[in-house]
Amino acid sequence: MPKPLIVQSDNTLLLEVDNPDFETAADAIAAFAELEKSPEHIHTYRVTPLSLWNAATSGLAYETIFERLEFHSKYSIPEIVLVTIKEQMRRYGLLKLKKSGDNLVLTSEDEILLNEMLNHKKVQTFIAERIDAHTLKILPNYRGHIKQSLIKIGFPVEDLAGYEEGDPCEINLKGVTAKGRPFEIRDYQQNAIAAFYRNGGPEGGSGVVVLPCGAGKTIVGIGEMALYRTATLILVTNTVALRQWREEILDKTDVSPEMIGEFSGEKKDIRNITIATYNILTYRRRKDGPFEHFSLFSRKNWGLIIYDEVHLLPAPVFRMTSEIQSKRRLGLTATLIREDGLETDAFSLIGPKKYDMPWKTLEKSNWIAKALCVEIRVELPDDIRMPYSIAGEKEKFRVASENSRKLNIVSAILEDRKDANILIIGQYIAQLKELAAKFKLPLITGATPVSEREEMYRRFKEEEIKILVVSKVANFSIDLPDANVAIQISGTFGSRQEEAQRLGRIIRPKQDDNRAYFYTVISSNTVEENFSHNRQLFLTEQGYSYEILNEEMFYQEYGK
Repeated sequence: MPKPLIVQSDNTLLLEVDNPDFETAADAIAAFAELEKSPEHIHTYRVTPLSLWNAATSGLAYETIFERLEFHSKYSIPEIVLVTIKEQMRRYGLLKLKKSGDNLVLTSEDEILLNEMLNHKKVQTFIAERIDAHTLKILPNYRGHIKQSLIKIGFPVEDLAGYEEGDPCEINLKGVTAKGRPFEIRDYQQNAIAAFYRNGGPEGGSGVVVLPCGAGKTIVGIGEMALYRTATLILVTNTVALRQWREEILDKTDVSPEMIGEFSGEKKDIRNITIATYNILTYRRRKDGPFEHFSLFSRKNWGLIIYDEVHLLPAPVFRMTSEIQSKRRLGLTATLIREDGLETDAFSLIGPKKYDMPWKTLEKSNWIAKALCVEIRVELPDDIRMPYSIAGEKEKFRVASENSRKLNIVSAILEDRKDANILIIGQYIAQLKELAAKFKLPLITGATPVSEREEMYRRFKEEEIKILVVSKVANFSIDLPDANVAIQISGTFGSRQEEAQRLGRIIRPKQDDNRAYFYTVISSNTVEENFSHNRQLFLTEQGYSYEILNEEMFYQEYGK
């Protein structure tokens, strides 16, 4: 039987979709290559330094990568690709950060390499002196800075310098939750916790855990807290997420409410466990003014900092994180993709990827719902085609996104899924207001007060309301376990991370029919269709297939 993979000398991998071994090969190469394109018949992956460094930190050996490529490749593998893989993977760990007494030192068995670092302009700023042939003393408080500099010149550091213990904080997991339900950490969650903890040694304590939305990333965070038993700072995307973290901690541990502090726009309460929003941390009165709440990082002796939705970590918090490398740092995310291109900063400052569980693997085990993805393409109305044709690029996207013909598609889906719990998600407030008014539906936007949002989420959970219209404020950290249909009517250009979060809103496991339906409605032959290809990359990365329908095909299937 023909093999599905072609390895090219420019480090791209071409994978044939129609080959019977496609899924097996895709799973094999996803551990060390990044998906770039996913049209119908050939998917394109690229082997990058970062993808190889993440593979190295997860324990994957270059010999194993060679075996996988050899097993699935249709033709012989170009020698330059094998050399590149071996060289890049060997680079991780050639330089190590360690503690020598009170000093932070950079060490290497390779004396010449260390000499090169000593004389490199981007690195020498942070070096105090050379101790011996294999050791450089680093200036105090520059642990993060030197890691950033070294990864930018292609030498990711293995950080073994250890961490401050932090103030003690007693926390124990319950066997039965506060709500009276049995509680046990799932096997993959336990594996993620162990991969980060690494028996409490310096090899662990910093890094990123990648799990799908709905797979229990919060439980992984709580599991680490119960192992380290230290004062913990948890950073989240918004106040609703903050309250949900608080509820989960109270529900599944013996922590009392008095032990948990909220640091947000509403409260500034610091306790042994403190939950803060990214917005409050990056608040400043003037654009060029100081970040007034960065002192939170030093106002308590934290032993663990958890970054929820780490792919959204604001750049100023990255800069602050470079100053606190002696604190243990756990990043939680459904996707490592950052729209700002700061993946290497996440690697060097938060830590490398420690654990990654593919979505389809969890789906097969029924830990998340089976997702069925459908894209419906609608034509622009005749009266909009002229304004669209003369609009600028950004305005073109908005005109296409707000196409009024999308409302007819939404109406048909609502009719077809009468008994479902439905989220209608969009980018543009005017479009959402029009839709909410047309169908007489409740609407949540950034302007909706937090108390009102929480009340609507509660009513949705208890099925007092079956349909919610939500803006991008519902993209992140919102726990609506019974939502089983999402209708996406507009998005943020081609954001793959947004696609991950929106799909994640509906794939929490369901009691009866463990299926979820993800509809995306776009304007055909417009820039919106072009951007949709980028979003589809995320679905393909996770192993999902998706159906593409035009209006005629859609109405044939769903009825008008």
